[in-house]
Amino acid sequence: MREDKNKTVLAVGAHPDDVEIMCAGTLALLKEKGWKIEIATMTPGDLGSASLSRDKISMIRKNEAVISAKILDGNYHCMGNDDIFIMYDRSTLLKAINLIRKVKPNLVITQSPQDYMVDHEVTSKVIKTACFSAGISNIKTEAKPVLKIPHLFYMDSLEGTDVFGESIKSTTIVDISSTIEIKEKMLAAHNSQRSWLMSHNGIDEYIIAMKNFSSKHGKEIGVKYGEGFRQHLGHAYPQSNILKEELLEKVRVF
Repeated sequence: MREDKNKTVLAVGAHPDDVEIMCAGTLALLKEKGWKIEIATMTPGDLGSASLSRDKISMIRKNEAVISAKILDGNYHCMGNDDIFIMYDRSTLLKAINLIRKVKPNLVITQSPQDYMVDHEVTSKVIKTACFSAGISNIKTEAKPVLKIPHLFYMDSLEGTDVFGESIKSTTIVDISSTIEIKEKMLAAHNSQRSWLMSHNGIDEYIIAMKNFSSKHGKEIGVKYGEGFRQHLGHAYPQSNILKEELLEKVRVF
């Protein structure tokens, strides 16, 4: 068990439900260890409906995200970008930097740098820069600069592959067998997305697909369910594997 008193984790997805699909089981384990849970999205999911207006579906999806976060006694933040139009630009970066400064996480989990959707990839890049830049005093935001760069981990890409269908190997896998029901409950809070995915992608069984993917990772480490991550180990970022230090036998590092 780590002795660091800062036990705040911030999980950032592009859209509501991205965090639940990819890392909610790990967040639940951290909650059991006394961590404060903060969940954020770049967008409100304003294009996530085939029948509702952008304003209406945005309101619904933000409410669903609040309900999901509260399952872990967590908070939800929305940065207000538009679906499909998440940009790596000054205004988006300033919002992300301000969020890091406001929340002051010791651990940040975000989207994979390689994924099926550019919104996810840009989110990954924005959050990487925000973690690095949140301590730079000459960048002015409402919240004050933080004292250090947080640990940064990337979630899996959807289906664990890049845009060429090549497998992306996780370097840290967390055994979430004991928290899969919480993960399922959090994902089920995003009720609006089942009908949307059926109409847009032809995908039914929203939760079953999540559990099947979690099962694949579980088999890699000999357990029922798992979640995979890669740690950002670039210059100036923390090098210790905070997930392993906190969750101990629940984590396998490759």
